[in-house]
Amino acid sequence: MSAAGWRVHGTSVIGYRHLQDRLPCQDALEHRHTGTGLVLAVADGAGSAPRSEEGSRQVVALAVDAFTAVATPWADHPDVYARKKQLLDAFQRVRKTFLRWCGGDPAPYATTLTVAVLAEGWLGQLSIGDGLVLLRTDGGGARGSYHLLPRPHVRSEYANETVFVGSPGAVDHVRVDCVRDAGIDGVMLSTDGLTNALLKRTPAGPPLPHDAFVGHLFERLGHPSYDPGEEERWLAAFLASDQITRVTGDDKTLLWAIRT
Repeated sequence: MSAAGWRVHGTSVIGYRHLQDRLPCQDALEHRHTGTGLVLAVADGAGSAPRSEEGSRQVVALAVDAFTAVATPWADHPDVYARKKQLLDAFQRVRKTFLRWCGGDPAPYATTLTVAVLAEGWLGQLSIGDGLVLLRTDGGGARGSYHLLPRPHVRSEYANETVFVGSPGAVDHVRVDCVRDAGIDGVMLSTDGLTNALLKRTPAGPPLPHDAFVGHLFERLGHPSYDPGEEERWLAAFLASDQITRVTGDDKTLLWAIRT
């Protein structure tokens, strides 16, 4: 699973509510191919925070720097607890640097963060806030499947609000997953503006990936005729379409990768 074996695409589209209020897009994304893997990061700046656009851009830049060292083959550290500690340590470095950059008051720069690390033999995910991570294994479709990584409900004083990177006690609310599966060949990160498009509700139980939509995106990215410019035009138009804006007026960000 070398970095050269992954094709990556990402885009952010401003939500119509922000257009109406003449606000910028407050989402951000970054990715980095490393010598041994791949790091993906998305962030969603809080709509109520006046400088969250700056905060989201800063935190994804910090994240790809901090998590690059974690994107090493599983054989280098074949222990799930050691890997989770690496992910948490990287987040702590991001948060410490972010707080220093904020000048001691992170509230105006409030932002979520979702990171995925891919390397040979495993995938790691760390998130604070309400971002999404979906996986494709063994080619999707009839041959494989799509998975939403566990997002356990946290009962705390933050139960009815989003926890941000700079929130007090944020480290206690980080979600971390470490997946050992050589069949992972696709990963998708999204801010919460696309939750209703990417997930389908079930009568009883947790939400599940909307296979048709998720699968279509992966198929486009993996197609032999993939053209980044054309994909960007199609995706930006689709995310701004009535079909999507009917279910969300929020900013929308997708960052996804497929093994080629």
